[in-house]
Amino acid sequence: QVQLVESGGGLVQAGGSLRLSCAASVRTFSRSAMGWFRQAPGKEREFVAAIVWSGRITYYADSVKGRFTISRDTAKNTGYLQMNILKPEDTAVYYCTAGNPEVVTSDRFWEYWGQGTQVTVSS
Repeated sequence: QVQLVESGGGLVQAGGSLRLSCAASVRTFSRSAMGWFRQAPGKEREFVAAIVWSGRITYYADSVKGRFTISRDTAKNTGYLQMNILKPEDTAVYYCTAGNPEVVTSDRFWEYWGQGTQVTVSS
């Protein structure tokens, strides 16, 4: 069974940086796309970023473009989300996801999900 475990969340001040990690328990799962969604209190889950298995194509929500960078280490079966210049509006639970979605920006097209990690950005 594939398990995704996020880590690296925490409380940071506005303008700070944080790197989230997403470790997959099954190495054979590495040849799939990986992505990040987030959900703030009272809000719907929204797309943040995604990367195909080769790492050559990435996608970003407009709200994080230029500040966040998604990457993956195939050998370690781990994905990352580097978050820079964090803003209070980035506060949310961040979820790692994996699969082979036809539509990357919709959470309906992803198969596996992590438990989420809290990111809180103070002003």
